[in-house]
Amino acid sequence: MAPTDEENQPPARPADPTGATPPERPLAAGTVAPAARMPRWLPRAMVLALALIAAFQLGSWAFHQLTALLINILIAFFLALAIEPAVSRMAARGMRRGLATFLVFFGLAVVTAGFITLLGSMLAGQIIKMVEGFPDYLDSLINWINQSFHTELRRVDVQEGLLHSDWLRKYAQNSAAGVLDVSAQVLGGLFRLLTVALFSFYFAADGPRLRRALCSVLPPARQAEVLRAWEIAVDKTGGYLYSRGLMALISGVAHYILLEALGVPYAPVLGVWVGLVSQFIPTIGTYLAGALPMLIAFTVNPWYAVWVLVFVVVYQQFENYMLQPKLTAKTVDIHPAVAFGSVIAGTALLGAVGALIAIPAVATLQAFLGAYVKRYDVTDDPRVLGHRGSRSSSPGVLVRVRRLWAGRPGTEEPS
Repeated sequence: MAPTDEENQPPARPADPTGATPPERPLAAGTVAPAARMPRWLPRAMVLALALIAAFQLGSWAFHQLTALLINILIAFFLALAIEPAVSRMAARGMRRGLATFLVFFGLAVVTAGFITLLGSMLAGQIIKMVEGFPDYLDSLINWINQSFHTELRRVDVQEGLLHSDWLRKYAQNSAAGVLDVSAQVLGGLFRLLTVALFSFYFAADGPRLRRALCSVLPPARQAEVLRAWEIAVDKTGGYLYSRGLMALISGVAHYILLEALGVPYAPVLGVWVGLVSQFIPTIGTYLAGALPMLIAFTVNPWYAVWVLVFVVVYQQFENYMLQPKLTAKTVDIHPAVAFGSVIAGTALLGAVGALIAIPAVATLQAFLGAYVKRYDVTDDPRVLGHRGSRSSSPGVLVRVRRLWAGRPGTEEPS
């Protein structure tokens, strides 16, 4: 009879009474080991890692897309902090915060529109005067060149050469093509200005409601800290604007004196222009502020434009290294080196916006964190007091000579 499958199988191993797993037999030559199973946690870990990478990529993309909006909101928040004292003072007298905020914005808009209108009319008049007097300027320049270099240039030849030059034709083509780009930039700037004004209006008008909503999700101890930080931010931002306004006044008076001494027309308006633009438009404000007085001075005398340029450069250095650090230290209560470094860091991070809000932000952070820093009495050490001297109690040479001259006892040197 043929053997069955059960008889062909090897005998089973006897069970270990201790319950331990018997040792595996070594595999015979030529056989393949069975594949190990994948751990159960590995698929979940891979899915979680992919989900985290996808979330990071999505968050990074959303942040880059919303960077402009976040910067606008940051500017609006600091603008709301700047007008918060005026709005709160008007609201304390019984006026609604929305109406008070509207009146503050309306006053700022009226002052800005009036200044721009006055400045625009002055600039248009000076441009017309410059265009009408351009032939005389060109004749004087040609006469100077002919006398200096013994040439025989004529205005007609120069005008024809300019009109038929390739440079002028290319410049006209590029200017015509760039009109659309300039228009798009102007429209984008107006939309950004409207966005900042809208958010700042809401922040100022709904300031108490915003603070209440923020404090409602915090415990009482944290609520007091948030409200104190908000109050510090309002004080520091107001102090920063006060320092900027004071520097604008000093700059405007200084440039007015120069322009009045040179006999440049519209000296008061130009002084106000230089003061406001150089202080409240960071990074490029100085160049915009100095370009207009130079243009007006050029219509009077080309050398006057050079004098204005030299004065603007010298005054800017004086303001950056002498005036601004000291005024900032007194009004915002931060060290001049910290103020200077914060402006550089803010410019590197956020450009012109960072330069504008860096000082009040650092001052607020410094004042808020200063309450948590424990300070101790400093020892009376010459190295701390800031002057040289010996730490021993023996009197100095001048003191001993003075005592000997006075004939006091006990002042003789020991033998």
